[in-house]
Amino acid sequence: MDFIRLLLVFLLPPAAVAMQFGIDRHFWISVIFTLIGFVPGVIYAIYIMASRRPGLSRLA
Repeated sequence: MDFIRLLLVFLLPPAAVAMQFGIDRHFWISVIFTLIGFVPGVIYAIYIMASRRPGLSRLA
């Protein structure tokens, strides 16, 4: 993760996930966690961004 994405995770977790993966299931899960509580949204966003490669490169 680069610095901008990491900073965005702490400001708007769903936006950071959308920036890396687009609007897919990870984005919507992040939205739900963020609506439940900001901390679970941040934790999920950090986890998903650290554990998966960005964009379409993960399909190759």
